[in-house]
Amino acid sequence: MNGGDDPDGELLGRVFLARVIEPGDEVAGRWVREFGVDEVVRRLREGGVALPGVSDKRWAGLLARAGEAEPRRDLAVARGAGVRFVRPGDGEWPGQLDDLGDARPLGLWVRGRASLRMWALRSVAVVGARACTEYGAHMAATLAAGLAERGWVVVSGGAYGVDGAAHRGALGAGGATVAVLACGVDRPYPRGHTQLITRIAEQGLVVGELPPGDHPTPSRFVLRNRVIAALTRGTVVVEAAYRSGSLVTARAAQRLGRHTMGVPGPATSGLSAGVHELLRQEAVLVTDATEVVELVGDMGELAPERRGPVLPRDLLDAAARRVLAALPGHRAAAADEIACGAQTTQDDAIARLYELRSLGYVERHSDGWKLTRQAMISARGGRRGS
Repeated sequence: MNGGDDPDGELLGRVFLARVIEPGDEVAGRWVREFGVDEVVRRLREGGVALPGVSDKRWAGLLARAGEAEPRRDLAVARGAGVRFVRPGDGEWPGQLDDLGDARPLGLWVRGRASLRMWALRSVAVVGARACTEYGAHMAATLAAGLAERGWVVVSGGAYGVDGAAHRGALGAGGATVAVLACGVDRPYPRGHTQLITRIAEQGLVVGELPPGDHPTPSRFVLRNRVIAALTRGTVVVEAAYRSGSLVTARAAQRLGRHTMGVPGPATSGLSAGVHELLRQEAVLVTDATEVVELVGDMGELAPERRGPVLPRDLLDAAARRVLAALPGHRAAAADEIACGAQTTQDDAIARLYELRSLGYVERHSDGWKLTRQAMISARGGRRGS
């Protein structure tokens, strides 16, 4: 167990505070920074004058919680569930969480064998709507699988919908995934994902700020999202309505200077409205894992260039294409007219016209040269694809 060399010191102090203080409490975070863990714990245990920044009513509530906190018991329950407590300063602590400032977690409860610090170094968050569409679930799973195949860790919140699809996509590809929960990591939530979260704990990591047995609340879900954003190099939002919690993750990522990405959906879909609003601002549009990696990965990890199908006319050299383009669509033209349109000499135009005839693009008429039916079909196809 981390901190085993000082069982009565900072480890117990932080476990105590994790039971007393809500996640993301910046006032309490400032206390820890200014006074130190031991002093904050002492003041909460002994009562008396409130620490700065809280009302008497709130201080009384914190003292009531402090009177019920049993850090040794929490550590014992965690140990029995195969859970460890990782705190700032430990070798496994992900340094990027320090970017949260006074909202930094007091510590994280971690279930799983891998090193959280090492996995977080090359990780991407994939989040989105709980009530997602089939398209959203497909995109989340495909993105996650593609990222896992490229050696990236997929981080999400373990919820129904996009979160679950992302975790399953990574697991199905034999890759790594991390679920960041808004409750005790020994008590999977939602209950319907018990089997999934158990599998994540066996093949990946399950992480949370709340001590063993603690339950989720709406505010804890929102505050959990800042950890997902800070832990990863970037956040991809797959489907999100205007008031979706996944937008909280994206905005936290933006504030922290992380990459923010969105997968577009139908313009008529309310479930994609929040994503589209992100894309109208600072988020980057992505459609597959290679585009995500191009943004968050190392220099040179570029997505392949996107282009339409290669048409036969694309294989012509530039001079031949200019001559072909100079022919009128529905009548024959003389060589001098074609040469003028192609901005070349008449001799060069005639040479190119014979080349184009051999390829089936033009035919010779008594009054000049004319496009073949094949050439006109090819031209229309090219315009449709442009």
